[in-house]
Amino acid sequence: MTEFFAMGGHGFYVWLAYGLSSAIILLNILLPVIRRRRLIKEQAQRLRRERKSQERENAPSA
Repeated sequence: MTEFFAMGGHGFYVWLAYGLSSAIILLNILLPVIRRRRLIKEQAQRLRRERKSQERENAPSA
């Protein structure tokens, strides 16, 4: 079993490559999801601000 992990003396490099590849793939999946959520939140806030602004403009003046 230890020979499998040692990979003939190249285990460190092999497992490092697997780890980095996995991290990059994970980032490629997670970053767009996070950006999409942030964009939706920002657009919702912008829409609320615009509606409040329009309500103030359309409100009857006393």
